[in-house]
Amino acid sequence: MTTPMSRRTILGAIGATALPLPAHAAPASLALYAGGYNREGGHGLLPLHYRPDTERWQAAAPVADAPDASFGIRHPRHGLHYLVQEGADGMVSAFRTDGDRWTRVAHVSSAGADPCHVALDRTGTALAVANYSSGSVALIRLDPATGLPSAPATVHPHRGSGPVTDRQAGPHAHWVGFTPDNRWLWSVDLGADTVFAHPFDARTGTLGTAQAALRAPAGSGPRHIALHPARPFAYLIHELANTVTALRVGPAPTLTPLAPPVSTLAPGFTGKSQAGAIAIDARGRYLYASNRGADTIAVFAIASNGTLTPVQTISATGRWPRHMQLLPGQSRLLVANQHSGTIDSFAVAPDGRLTPHGPGTAAPGVAFIGLRD
Repeated sequence: MTTPMSRRTILGAIGATALPLPAHAAPASLALYAGGYNREGGHGLLPLHYRPDTERWQAAAPVADAPDASFGIRHPRHGLHYLVQEGADGMVSAFRTDGDRWTRVAHVSSAGADPCHVALDRTGTALAVANYSSGSVALIRLDPATGLPSAPATVHPHRGSGPVTDRQAGPHAHWVGFTPDNRWLWSVDLGADTVFAHPFDARTGTLGTAQAALRAPAGSGPRHIALHPARPFAYLIHELANTVTALRVGPAPTLTPLAPPVSTLAPGFTGKSQAGAIAIDARGRYLYASNRGADTIAVFAIASNGTLTPVQTISATGRWPRHMQLLPGQSRLLVANQHSGTIDSFAVAPDGRLTPHGPGTAAPGVAFIGLRD
């Protein structure tokens, strides 16, 4: 199935090339995949190809062994993809790829309900999982030789609550990520208004007792963190408050606000909305945040001191922008609009501003977009 796209160029390259491409060269083809929710019309993981020279998307047959795959990552050494499966009995699957063929080679419990995010440690021998509904973090040890799970997950419950009773009656882990020195695991908890830090021992693949790395404003509902690619800054998006906080990292695992939170919503917006995804360009100059309900993307310039300045707010061109993916080359931003079931493309200008680019492609129930290779 193909869907034509008007005047779209995706820059950069995936995988090895004979010669390095210029900053604004387009690859012949880009291999992507989309995960999403079966209850919203998805049929498993959807392999995708985009050819910027012909301005067309092409979808392969969905991978039925990956239902309700709301997030995934790739192991840089073994080439395996780890996908979460949301549900009361959460699962994590490992897949090996051969072109558009995805083969599930492992399937293990996340030791919690509704896993929604995963992260690899710096050695590639431990996989952390955020279990949203059960408010816990799980750690899965990986075989160094194969990347496959080598033991059942160990679970580490969060504790805490917040003042927004329908969303914060208890803990809700939403994001996990290892510190640059690999000595700690951060976990962002929407229900507890806290970023926790768990001591991590890479040699034994174990987590210690968590401590608070940051207490977010009460009722703000922190959701995800994006780390600056070159400087000791991090950016925390708050789902319930529709804000982003710029943070200084260090000494790990401490996170210290650099300035008051800034709104992700356009001035004067009065409707209901929930902040969603957050992304930073490879040079660390611009930050992008999505708003679900307002259905917009906010663009911020990142100053040399790490603080944020609003640049633009633009329509997501679809409904409920849950995830964003900056493509290699950094001149295209893809947006996963969950409720409209579309992936929509934006051209990224040198000043960070976005322009809609092409009609997008259908991806029912889409929750995230990944790079295959």
